[in-house]
Order: sequence, then structure tokens, then C-alpha cells
Amino acid sequence: MAEEISKPNSDGPPSAREGRNQRRSERVVLRVSLQLSAIMPDGKRISMSAHSLVVNAHGGLLDVGMEIVAGQHICISNLKTESVTKARVLRVEESAEGRFSVAFEFEHPAPHFWPVSFPPTDWASVQTSV
Repeated sequence: MAEEISKPNSDGPPSAREGRNQRRSERVVLRVSLQLSAIMPDGKRISMSAHSLVVNAHGGLLDVGMEIVAGQHICISNLKTESVTKARVLRVEESAEGRFSVAFEFEHPAPHFWPVSFPPTDWASVQTSV
């Protein structure tokens, strides 16, 4: 799957710009093929294809085909780089097409998980721990 990179538009109401300035790291629109795995609250193991919509050094937003639970721990594999990291689901929203947007944060900041050739300058200041 082709990767698409673009920076979010800085236009918008002042409150939207202020919210972006308060984030821990700048967001980048990026589509990356991923594999998501988790153990559901009922104990069932799942594994599914997903792709990123927006990413940053601390997590991102995924498009997935089934609902997962906020607070749930997940494992995300970047299919291109074969990097694997753990994360926690923050928010889940259903789309009109029956898919789900899943906001998540990495267990530890992971700016190198995403294949971004020119990452935002604030990503370089993020401390990673393994």
C-alpha cells in the first residue's frame, strides 16, 4: 500500500491552532499498512489489518475494521519496517461505513516507528525508552 504524507493545514479557528500547539508532538498525515493484535476483554485473541491516518511521536489515529475498547492494550506492527510496539487505545469512533477510527498512544514514545523522512522538529526532542 502506498504511503501518503502531508502536514495538517495550519488554517482553522484559533482554538484549533491552540489545541495543536498543546500536543506533545506535531501530527503528520500518514498512511502506513499495519497489523494490529490484541486480547479482547472476553479473552479472545484478534489480529487484523489496519492503516494509520494521522501519526506523531506519541501515537496516532488508525482505521480498523472492528470496534476495540478504549483503555485496551494493543500491539501494532509496521509491515514495511517490521517494527513492533505496544500501545493503549484512547478513543474509538465509528464511521458511517461501519469502520472505526482508533486514537492510541504508544506505551513509550516511538518517533522512529513511523517511516517519516523529514519528521517535525519537535520529534527529535522526544525521549525514547525501550
